[in-house]
Amino acid sequence: MFHAVTDKGPAPRPQLAAALGDEGRAKAQAFLEALPGYQPTPLVALPALARASGIGALHVKDEGKRLGLKSFKALGGAYAVISLVLDEASRRLGRPLTPADITSKEVRALAASMTVACATDGNHGRSVAWGAELAGTACEIFIHAGVSEGRAAAMATFGAHINRVQGSYDDSVALAAEMAREHGWTVVSDTSWEGYETIPLTVMQGYTAMIGEALDALAEPPTHLFLQAGVGGMAAAVASYATQRLGAAAPKVTVVEPARAACLHATAKAGKLVTIPHGEPTVMAMLECATPSPIGWEVLRHLVDGYVTLEEDEAVAAMRRLAQPHGHDRAIVAGESGATGLAGMFACLTDPSARDHLGLGAHSRILVFNSEGATDPTIYADIVGRSPEEVAS
Repeated sequence: MFHAVTDKGPAPRPQLAAALGDEGRAKAQAFLEALPGYQPTPLVALPALARASGIGALHVKDEGKRLGLKSFKALGGAYAVISLVLDEASRRLGRPLTPADITSKEVRALAASMTVACATDGNHGRSVAWGAELAGTACEIFIHAGVSEGRAAAMATFGAHINRVQGSYDDSVALAAEMAREHGWTVVSDTSWEGYETIPLTVMQGYTAMIGEALDALAEPPTHLFLQAGVGGMAAAVASYATQRLGAAAPKVTVVEPARAACLHATAKAGKLVTIPHGEPTVMAMLECATPSPIGWEVLRHLVDGYVTLEEDEAVAAMRRLAQPHGHDRAIVAGESGATGLAGMFACLTDPSARDHLGLGAHSRILVFNSEGATDPTIYADIVGRSPEEVAS
């Protein structure tokens, strides 16, 4: 289902725009370049699929290759954890520090006294846990009943303590915040709430690196972005950076969500933040959120041109389409939520009202993000019919 935006909301507060512009990207980039083995993730052109779809160009930014964590979330949670540790160490030591200082003995000694916590569907927690291991802090992860054991085990490999919560993602968010208050932990969340914005904004700032890399690599700017969303942090960061950098050439932005967890779609239709009821789980597990992030929504309401919701089979079909490419296009391993942006593109191309509203056609240059690879290889193989290794080879 497509919802066209005909009356955009007011501009976000200047501090949000500044954090998600060139200055914010420079901060995130400095963090990335301090990590061993950093390199930009691949930007994959799919010309055969573009021709078959009746568009001018299609590129996929493959975040399944990001820093060994198989997800764009490597840019957010870990960046926020390390930023927190460096800020606290700088305050205590009385001097400015750089990302390279995270490995120093005195910084790690201070980090050892800290504990970070978060709620997650899987990928954000994996990033937070990895960042905590890099920095030397303790880490408490809260996961809801629907998170697979494979994803829980992946987080535990970084030394995080896993807390299984009965209920939904929102229940795990609430419990993580409650336990953090009780024990003096620092919550590193990718969603915001009243009085809690600085850390989620830092998480979002990390995501500007991937759209920055993509725009650096493209010969021509995209005319359209299709961005998957859970609470909306990634979509807001990408849309904000692209709009600020490209100005008058800014692309049309469409937010893509599972029909079973379309909290931003519901919020856009209502014109105010809403929480949707929890229903049947979605295969797009990383996007299964019932309440938008307020700061994400503040950005998106000003920038988004349309919202599209997907049925389960549409996400699965996009995964398989990337695994079995057209012509000489490269195969891409995309997880259940990773192919959602592409699935949203297909949905809009086959909807006359969406095509017309967004101006989709033969001259469209579309950029989507494979936000995750096979973060649970067993689930991936069950859906696609081949292992991630077979598809990649």
